Amino acid sequence: MKKRRLEIAVLSDIHLGSYACHAEELLTYLSSIQPKKLILNGDILDTSALENNYFPPAHLKIVKKIFTMASKGTEVFYITGNHDDNFRSVDPISMGTIQFSNKLNLKLDGKRMLFFHGDIFDLSFKYAHWLLQFGTLGFDLLLKFAKFKTRTLEKIGKDNKPFIFEDNGDTKRDSHYTALFEQNVAKMAINHHYDHIICGHSHEPKKELVETRKGDCLYLNSGDWVKHMTALEYSFKRWKLYRYENDKLASFYMDEELKAMDMNEIIASITEKAENKKNKREEN
Repeated sequence: MKKRRLEIAVLSDIHLGSYACHAEELLTYLSSIQPKKLILNGDILDTSALENNYFPPAHLKIVKKIFTMASKGTEVFYITGNHDDNFRSVDPISMGTIQFSNKLNLKLDGKRMLFFHGDIFDLSFKYAHWLLQFGTLGFDLLLKFAKFKTRTLEKIGKDNKPFIFEDNGDTKRDSHYTALFEQNVAKMAINHHYDHIICGHSHEPKKELVETRKGDCLYLNSGDWVKHMTALEYSFKRWKLYRYENDKLASFYMDEELKAMDMNEIIASITEKAENKKNKREEN
């Protein structure tokens, strides 16, 4: 079956390595699309959960699928989150068509877009907003604060889940905190003259135009593959919020290319593409 062609597909909060991840459904979704850019917007791997030595074949297939897409020409951007913040020290680094970073700036169709996970707003918005006035330096400092907070919580046996609270033993999402997070992220984007702000972290999929006295911004959150099974898709100059549960054709997609290629072939293909690009630049 023909795959859907997209300019951009955005995924976040997959939490590979955790029991909550819907890997089979995600594999079906990835097999149904052909994006020019695949943006993995944080918490793709759950490094804290990996301590349980849980990484079933379905999760490994997701990794293999992403490498396969990269080998076939899709630009893959891996943006770090609080659950995979071990990669934050490698910013920026690239391996062929796969690039690792802590944030991503794009300009498409005349619109300025910022992609970042969002956990830097776990700190007080007052201080986060002040530090962000210093641009890249302020952003990097906030990342260090966020990483310090995560590590501190781990040492005392707690997880960094700012959107979760316990109510008589029942775990629920704090809707008030989520709304505050969305407002603060959008305000930051407007103050820094971004047209679109794309994040994850809250696990709440959303597309909303936010307006203030200083301007407006399209707030976009890709949700998660733990509960909602959602993604963001950009094509024909507009964003769409994809929901797996509403995709009637998803069950028809098979992934035969995974059977045809092994991991060594995939990595070799990515490396070859990178070398070809480098040689072309040198020739010019």
